[in-house]
Amino acid sequence: MSFVVPGPCGVAVRDRLKHLTARDERVLRAVGAHQGALASGDLKARCADGLEHGADTWAARKRDLTKESSSRIAGAITKATHDQWALARRCQVAHIQNLAAGIKTLRHRLPLPIGERGTKRAAGGYRSKSEWFRKSRRLAMLEARHTAAVADWRSGRVRVVRGGKRLLNTRHHLAEAELTEEQWRERWEAERWFIAAAGESGKRFGNETIRVTPNGQVSIKLPAPLAHLANTSHGRYTLTATVAFAHRGAEWADRIAANRAVAYRIRLDTGRGRWYLTASWQRPVVQTIALEAARARGVIGVDTNADHFAAYRLDRHGNPVGDPHRFGYDLSGPAGHRDAQIRHALTRLINWAGRVGVAAIGIEDLDFTNEKTREKHGRRKQFRQLISGIPTSKLKARLVSMAAEHGLAIVAVDPAYTSLWGAQHWQKPLTTPHRTMSRHDAAGIAIGRRALGHPIRRRTAPPPHDRSDRAGHRTVQAGPGDRGREGTRPPATDRPPKGPSPSGTRTREPSASKTVRDAPSTQQWAHNSLMRTG
Repeated sequence: MSFVVPGPCGVAVRDRLKHLTARDERVLRAVGAHQGALASGDLKARCADGLEHGADTWAARKRDLTKESSSRIAGAITKATHDQWALARRCQVAHIQNLAAGIKTLRHRLPLPIGERGTKRAAGGYRSKSEWFRKSRRLAMLEARHTAAVADWRSGRVRVVRGGKRLLNTRHHLAEAELTEEQWRERWEAERWFIAAAGESGKRFGNETIRVTPNGQVSIKLPAPLAHLANTSHGRYTLTATVAFAHRGAEWADRIAANRAVAYRIRLDTGRGRWYLTASWQRPVVQTIALEAARARGVIGVDTNADHFAAYRLDRHGNPVGDPHRFGYDLSGPAGHRDAQIRHALTRLINWAGRVGVAAIGIEDLDFTNEKTREKHGRRKQFRQLISGIPTSKLKARLVSMAAEHGLAIVAVDPAYTSLWGAQHWQKPLTTPHRTMSRHDAAGIAIGRRALGHPIRRRTAPPPHDRSDRAGHRTVQAGPGDRGREGTRPPATDRPPKGPSPSGTRTREPSASKTVRDAPSTQQWAHNSLMRTG
């Protein structure tokens, strides 16, 4: 079922704090360490409350934090704590579901005979007795993990690491990470700092704790124990560095001019030795356009792959227009490089969509949660790596936010059989000496047609004039709501082969020919043939 994806509900921009003095850095480090210790203690208290948490315990924790900081800082810390605890709970549920999927696969395969072949929908037995034995041991291990995870979830117990579990484990592998203990310690402490403040509408420039003026001047309300470090009145410290948001700067300036809420966060990138300020704010819920309006000017169908986007433009009737387009990217290397590659490919895709004048981009609603388990594709490591390399979650977030800025709608479609049926019905007809069609390009057409509400299968061509019905069409395109419309159907006739006529009388004498002729069809064939271009 196709649907228009809702637009983004929040915005975040970032700029570097340049030319900080040594005193500025000392103050930022002191504030981050002090408030980070408060955040760690508050997270510990929240995890200890578990499911017994309520408004009274929240208020008690906030009062305790206010004595060591301020009311606004205490509110920001408790809110961040609750968000982190809720995220841990969601990850816990996802972990339980992943364990359950693996247990289900193992329980299905273990009772099967050794060497039994599987089908397209279900895996077969294991190849050898040794593999069967190892998988039986793994089943016992997964069941034990699942039982422990369910018990933790029911009791409200979560496992959270401030600073990140990956960075914590790096402490035991400093040589592989090419870090010294001092470098790791600096990164660990910086990740556990807390220099953030939630926005407040009606306050000056939208934030009372971390205030940024229209000319980019940044000042921080210091917590009570650090008030002696202030260099301006009312216990505030003003940094020598200024910020200027190049991206969405006008939108940010309009918000602070109207004293609307803007949240800020300051962090240190220890690898580069740079300080950054991130501004974020909420947007009103954007009303997505109707699906019919998004289809009015055609769509661009996009097939997502591990190293490129395969895109094809279709008009509103579902006819392919022009040649396929491919937007490549390289997802090797660090996370920053991968994110930049995705943004660059999406920028080229969106710019092309704007040039051709479409109003929507059709994309598959992919979810490979169950496809990446070891139990389902244990021996097919390359296939598992291929699936894991497809940027599904980051792609969704980036594409929705970037397309909304250009007035484009994102139509999500069911990903079932788009590559198979696209190659079957579109790859060969569109291949010419001057156009090379790949399976992924054909899948882009299938995705676009599904986004438009058309069946993927091409319409059957009318018979030639030497047939008895004289170009009367014996097949009819299935409607969008008909079941099984995307399968390969036999020709539709008024009566089954070799059967009597509807009136029950024979219309002509039997002939020696074994060819069964059809009666003239009473069905109409709406013309919507494949448009060949290029």
